[in-house]
Amino acid sequence: MAKEEFRVYNSMTQQKEVFTTKEPGKVSMYVCGITAYDFSHIGHARAAVNFDVLYRYLMHLGYEVTYVRNFTDVDDKIIRRANESGENPLSLSERFCQEYLADMDDLQCLSPTHQPRVSDHLEQIKDMITQIINNEYGYVVDGDVFFSVEKFPNYGQLSGQKLENHRAGERVAVDPRKRSPFDFALWKAAKPGEPSWESPWGHGRPGWHIECSAMSAHYLTFKFDIHGGGIDLIFPHHENEVAQSCAACQESKISYWMHNGHVTNNNEKMSKSLGNFFTIRQITERYHPLVLRHFLISAHYRSPLNYTVSQLDSASDTIYYIYQTFQDCEDALLQHQGENLTEGLGKIAKKDPVSSAAEECINNLRSEFQTRMADDLNTAHILTGAFQEALKFINSTLTSLKKKQPKKQQLSMIQALISVKKELREVLDVLGLLSSSTSSEVLQQLKDKAVKRAGMVEDDILKLIDDRTQARKNKDFARSDQIRAELSALGIALMDVGKETIWRPCVPVELAPPPPPSEQNKPTPLAEKKPTEQQVAQPPAVEQNKAAQEQTVEDAQPHEENKATVPV
Repeated sequence: MAKEEFRVYNSMTQQKEVFTTKEPGKVSMYVCGITAYDFSHIGHARAAVNFDVLYRYLMHLGYEVTYVRNFTDVDDKIIRRANESGENPLSLSERFCQEYLADMDDLQCLSPTHQPRVSDHLEQIKDMITQIINNEYGYVVDGDVFFSVEKFPNYGQLSGQKLENHRAGERVAVDPRKRSPFDFALWKAAKPGEPSWESPWGHGRPGWHIECSAMSAHYLTFKFDIHGGGIDLIFPHHENEVAQSCAACQESKISYWMHNGHVTNNNEKMSKSLGNFFTIRQITERYHPLVLRHFLISAHYRSPLNYTVSQLDSASDTIYYIYQTFQDCEDALLQHQGENLTEGLGKIAKKDPVSSAAEECINNLRSEFQTRMADDLNTAHILTGAFQEALKFINSTLTSLKKKQPKKQQLSMIQALISVKKELREVLDVLGLLSSSTSSEVLQQLKDKAVKRAGMVEDDILKLIDDRTQARKNKDFARSDQIRAELSALGIALMDVGKETIWRPCVPVELAPPPPPSEQNKPTPLAEKKPTEQQVAQPPAVEQNKAAQEQTVEDAQPHEENKATVPV
């Protein structure tokens, strides 16, 4: 199968470009991290997860990747929060850096190669500021150092912002000491109660923008492949980075600027300043971290992603279906282990590695995955289409395997299960959705979260299952239907497997409102009557744990043409 060319959208040129590296086989990548003064919200998680997918995909393509993601641990917001809480600013920041790293572990984000902090790189920052001043792009006023924007004629090349379109002083009072209202701070003179460091310009601390220029150059040189971050960083942060880096070194050149879109709440950017955000912890308290990760990659990384509970429920349903399919597959393979499986599979593999149906399924999955990922990391709908067909292939094969089969055909089906499951796992691994826990552990974790969302404990569900069983024995099918419907509304689905009733999480189904009093005694037309528990046919045994899962995540993800408006 021919390899697709990897194309990425470059914010600098505003077009997709074929990805090539400065050094063959190696990728250098810098991504702006968090300002550590509070628990991180799901907007931060989106940037981390999407660039983690890029990191994983580049390694999947065979690149050796040097990935740098910084922590801002010296900043106005940190100082303000520390003063409010009576904490040392660096101690407060260290605490929230550790909390962020714990969140990243939960979300299965791989550790970057380097995670530098501002407080550990003051010398590199001061050296860069000195170079900028020596090159006559910076000036000193009363211990502050400012960058002279008007000295840099290409200012605005990344964002497209023109200085003449901005009216100074409209939102923030202009510092009269600046040569131009648009100049920004490289170094801030010390103030009482703030952390400060010695410098050629007196005690003080770095401005925000200079840190990333200095740390990226330190770890990756002034020329590297990818600089990433949230779309809100394009201006002024990344625009100022371009100016600073070029002012310090004329050879400065970043090949690709990549930016992820906002997470929105009611179509408004989710942010701490607006107070409309949810922390990563608030979500993972109620949903499995894999569910949040799946939600965060369910739209193209550059498009807005609108937060809704229904989308998380749908993502949870998808993850449960995947791991239930894996569990059923593993159970079937375990069951056949004692039947000379190894010797039989060896003979089958030499003659015909997998059946033509399995080979077609694998090729379709591989081709679709490569095509979508090579197109600027198009993870939208990535778990639909061929991925869903591969899951259905496993389920169909499991059903056939339960029937009496000739040994050779049975072994061929087992080989098909192993091969298709392996391909599915490789896709999930690149997406960061392959858990290090066993399938049964993931399923139990998903069930535990569902019980918590329902405001129950599992004993409550088991008691209601017993009540429903008794109601059915008493032929009280109205009560039986009511129990099932009420649990379904809480995200708990009941399935009758033979004489046993089991439960699994599901997307909550809204309870039908009771009819108005005038309608309650009116006979219902036969065509409109809802079947009772006694009348509802159950799905085949192999599919019972997954019947509700056969919907694809198409319903949970925006189509390309509707990215900006469809809730996710």
